[in-house]
Amino acid sequence: MPAPPDPRDACRMTVVGVGADGRLDEAAAALVRDAEVLLGGRRHLDGVPVVAGQERVAWPSPLAEGLPALLERVGGRRVVALASGDPMVSGIGSTMVRLLGASAVRVLPAVSSISLARARMGWSAEESAAVTLVGRHEARLLRELAPGRRLLLLTSGRSSPAAVAVLLAEAGCPDAVVTLLGDLGTDREVRVSRTATGWLDVADEDVPALHVLAVELPAALATWHSSWVAGLPDDAFENDGQLTRRDLRSAALARLRPAPGQHLWDVGAGAGSVGIEWMRAHATCRSTAVEADPARASRISRNAVGLGVPDLTVVTGRAPDALRGLPAPDAVFIGGGATRPGVLDGCLAALPSGGRLVVHGVTLETEHLLADAYRHHGGELTRIAVETAAPVGTFTGWTPARTVTQWSLTR
Repeated sequence: MPAPPDPRDACRMTVVGVGADGRLDEAAAALVRDAEVLLGGRRHLDGVPVVAGQERVAWPSPLAEGLPALLERVGGRRVVALASGDPMVSGIGSTMVRLLGASAVRVLPAVSSISLARARMGWSAEESAAVTLVGRHEARLLRELAPGRRLLLLTSGRSSPAAVAVLLAEAGCPDAVVTLLGDLGTDREVRVSRTATGWLDVADEDVPALHVLAVELPAALATWHSSWVAGLPDDAFENDGQLTRRDLRSAALARLRPAPGQHLWDVGAGAGSVGIEWMRAHATCRSTAVEADPARASRISRNAVGLGVPDLTVVTGRAPDALRGLPAPDAVFIGGGATRPGVLDGCLAALPSGGRLVVHGVTLETEHLLADAYRHHGGELTRIAVETAAPVGTFTGWTPARTVTQWSLTR
């Protein structure tokens, strides 16, 4: 009985990882020679021998906008794409799979720069975390800060060490040890270790274009960045008073249940605290904050950057109109504006099966709305009263905050 066909034989695309030294093994070199179309960056294309009749195409710029049209043009031909190291580590391989599907893409990885960096530092995969800053905001590393943690940063240019140093210093980690590992796997390999502040004045021309940063954080790190559990201190957020306070935020997120890859609508976002903490729960969580006030919308963006989730999306507008066209949510939090016609109904309609909704209200009108929703839809209706100790003359007494009515529902 013949063996079943290998689905990779029908690949539209082969992605070949190239080591830092530019070498290809025999199998990869044969694939490159046999390709009708060879795609890659200028550096990779220039590093392999010219083949008569072979079309060579450099990646379009910007890549995301130009790649679909390029792939359509070369479809049906033998196409090989060159990539650095492991193409599935923040590389073009992941992009190809997303665009073409896993069955249409074959990947031949080389040793990644992250693997080489771990080997040079003596750090196991279990005790270190890789964070990509390639084409992304450097503030993403702030979410990863924790006492004694080890981070490997895939960087996006010569200015990265200084940018990372500024972020670490501002986050209270000026003594973090930052090791630059440049040109890994080549005869030009370099290793330079300094404290974060020691990288502040390093000129870009003194930094290798290809490098990984290894960051060792102090064991005695004291920063509110270091926890992913909901309930950051209120003063971690720039705000004008429109803020879901710490205890209420924790109660809301416990019911919203952040999960990897899921998307939250934070409606009437105020300072953006719920959406920000949703994204801090996992690196793949996504959030869209909807806020009518432009000053508050700008403030949400600043808070998101400062707390390590710069990819949070801010929509300046008033619900329900501002909700139209947004990516579908897995969960919705309404922190303000629930009584506005169409807001609650629109959010309920957007919820998928298994979706979660949490609404907070402090007025009688909102409380009446939520009680009615509870009667019609079920869920959980809770009143939350928080009191904090404060001086009363020479004594100490309880200062109550406004009681909040919370309605939560799982679809």
